[in-house]
Amino acid sequence: MNVPYPVIKPRKGFADTFKAAIGAAHVATKDEVDELTFTVSRDGLVDACRVARDEFGYQQLMEIAGVDYPERAERFEVNYHLLSVTHNHRIRLKVTTDEDTPVPSVTSLWPVAGWLEREVFDMYGVTFAGNADLRRILTDYGFEGYPLRKDFPQTGYVELRYSEAEKRVVYEPVQLPQDFRHWDFEMPWEGPEYRLPGDEKAMPQAPGAPSPAPPPSALSKVEAKEPAPEKPTPKKPAPKKKAPAKPRKKK
Repeated sequence: MNVPYPVIKPRKGFADTFKAAIGAAHVATKDEVDELTFTVSRDGLVDACRVARDEFGYQQLMEIAGVDYPERAERFEVNYHLLSVTHNHRIRLKVTTDEDTPVPSVTSLWPVAGWLEREVFDMYGVTFAGNADLRRILTDYGFEGYPLRKDFPQTGYVELRYSEAEKRVVYEPVQLPQDFRHWDFEMPWEGPEYRLPGDEKAMPQAPGAPSPAPPPSALSKVEAKEPAPEKPTPKKPAPKKKAPAKPRKKK
């Protein structure tokens, strides 16, 4: 069967074996569309990752992704995507946390986790205990808020522009006058007082109603110009008459 994604053969019996190996750190297991997700406790996260790497061959940490569920007491999920090169298999480890409780860092197992944890911190505000360089990585210096939280406004809180007077980038409160903007060809901040061709299509009409007649043109009639006088055709000169030949004398 042809599928648009790589086919990964499931590891038979792996879920139960891994569950027994991590012991009390295991919370739940979900197997859906050949994807294994293990929910583990925060305190047992590092040990579960170490067991997956050292005992089951999941050598690479591919991604750390956050998810926000504001209605939950622990609103954030932190997902760790692991890849086994030797077994051509992937698993996902997941922990939950809130705004105040840090998640243990896995930088001691995978140094690349330093940048990945910084991304989750920058976008969601989840902190990681043990990350020696936990600072923003995607947003600008001095940015306030966490953009991927569900309660963060899509417009943000501030907007930036380059000030010619101050010769630097300045931050200002967001203003969205475009919501109340009426476009005009000459002055975009003032609405037109005339109707353009096609505006009648926006007016609701009863089914079967005839189309309204187009409005009379407001343009002034162009006065007809007088035709230019015709130039006289030059007359051709009359041909010259030849003089009659003189009669010859007889000898």
